Amino acid sequence: MTSRDGLKYPHKMTSPTQSAESARYALLRRLAPSMRHHLVVNLQPIGMIYEVMERRLRADQPDLHEVHESAQKINGFARAALDACLNVVTWIAPEEGTTVAAADGVRECMSLLATSLTFRGFALRNEADDAQGEVRRSAIRTVLTAALLYTSDEMPPPAEIVLSAQADGRTLVLTLSAKPHAGEQGFMPEPPYRKLGWADVQALAASESVEVTRDGPQRMQVRLPLAASASAKT
Repeated sequence: MTSRDGLKYPHKMTSPTQSAESARYALLRRLAPSMRHHLVVNLQPIGMIYEVMERRLRADQPDLHEVHESAQKINGFARAALDACLNVVTWIAPEEGTTVAAADGVRECMSLLATSLTFRGFALRNEADDAQGEVRRSAIRTVLTAALLYTSDEMPPPAEIVLSAQADGRTLVLTLSAKPHAGEQGFMPEPPYRKLGWADVQALAASESVEVTRDGPQRMQVRLPLAASASAKT
């Protein structure tokens, strides 16, 4: 690299850690709209329930049993919203060593992205409900969501993304397959941040000690080490 004064300086190399941090930032920016949806889904009903409860309280003889039921519903949605907020924090700052049942981890990732991918013209099919064992929660969250976004970025809609799972010794192998699918083209605009590239997926996988391989954008395998703990930590 040559500076304006004509002196030559060595190229500044990007370390694996920097590559992973850059990819993680891009991933979180892409996940932000889905996270926002999951945060507000439990807050929206509270206002409606409050309006109903207020009308009941204005009655000449309020039915206190119904008012009590409304208050309980508000409390339930508020607790769920709090849990959702705390859960989102663990996406941004993962808890070291926390594990999750593999099937639950798969469902969480696919549930997070299902709505946004549907709007973009992708159908998700989960064939990994019987996945056995436990994996590190940060590993499956990071690498599986990155793999799903990468696949959707590379495959034009409408398409179907199928996820299957099988055990290979102490490793859980997740296979993503994408194929054209009859359906709507989708009506969501381009991603709010840059697309994820294969180098991003590799960097994130390496940072989580996960192996990823691909056979074109239509087929990918994610190999997650199974955790040794006997029960999932939430």
